[in-house]
Amino acid sequence: MSFFKKFFTRNKEEELDKGLEKTKTGFFSKISRAVAGKATIDIEVLDELEQVLIASDVGLDTTIKIIERIEARVARDKYINTDELNAILKDEIVQLLKENETEDMETFLPNSAKDKMPYVLLVVGVNGVGKTTTIGKLAHQLKLEGKKVVLGAADTFRAAAVDQLQIWADRVGCEFYSKGMHTDPAAVAYEAVQYAINNDCDVCIVDTAGRLHNKIHLMNELTKIKKSMNKKLDAAPHDVMLVLDASTGQNAIEQAKQFTAATEVTTLALTKLDGTAKGGVAIGISDQFKIPIRYIGVGEEIDKLQIFNKMAFVESMFKKTK
Repeated sequence: MSFFKKFFTRNKEEELDKGLEKTKTGFFSKISRAVAGKATIDIEVLDELEQVLIASDVGLDTTIKIIERIEARVARDKYINTDELNAILKDEIVQLLKENETEDMETFLPNSAKDKMPYVLLVVGVNGVGKTTTIGKLAHQLKLEGKKVVLGAADTFRAAAVDQLQIWADRVGCEFYSKGMHTDPAAVAYEAVQYAINNDCDVCIVDTAGRLHNKIHLMNELTKIKKSMNKKLDAAPHDVMLVLDASTGQNAIEQAKQFTAATEVTTLALTKLDGTAKGGVAIGISDQFKIPIRYIGVGEEIDKLQIFNKMAFVESMFKKTK
């Protein structure tokens, strides 16, 4: 590994550690209390651990699955001391993420996209989760990788949504396609894909309105948008990315439930991990919906969007704070 690659990797690790600081501070203190005075992992420790995972917003169903797996290991190995608990827990969480096909990518463009040019990404999520910001940050990273990117402004109902995306496109220095406010989102999506084809763009990212997850008629519009894209380019959109705000904890899980019921979500981006102690929600969402996490936001700056690496994430979660 070259010096520059080592430096870059170390920098990203430090950013991740800082971004997860609030999550792991609470997580570690609670686990320490759970095993205090205990020599082995017994029923009482497992009950305490269950409460720690639930309090960290891992979610009830995923928590039960993890506890059952640890119980099976304790029964099989007969004697496991509490010093081994962190290692076992880390291993089980990594296994869950592997089962959900979370891919440790080398670049911001997924491997599955590299023979699909233009690669078309449809981005969905409710208002306030950081959807437009995530699109801008992703476009920035893709441009650094030498990709020609166009942003399609299909969020045509929210005040200033088109302007916000335009600002991001200008800031990043990428292409931009819009028909203005109060136009048909499906028509914008169709024409954005057409623009990408005509202008030899590598990636077309289409923003959509921040639909409230309890408004079914608005969610149905996603189907119309997808069909419109597919008419212009076979298999488009290649991915539908749901952006969720990690700081909302269980509400993020509820949003994921509603969106996955309304459309085929193929990948996730989790924002605002640096501002919350609820980072455990990443594990629960990925497990419950069997959808891979692709990107995480660990800061407000333009370069603070990271590729989600399951091992790095879990290692960081269990790394003791100074």
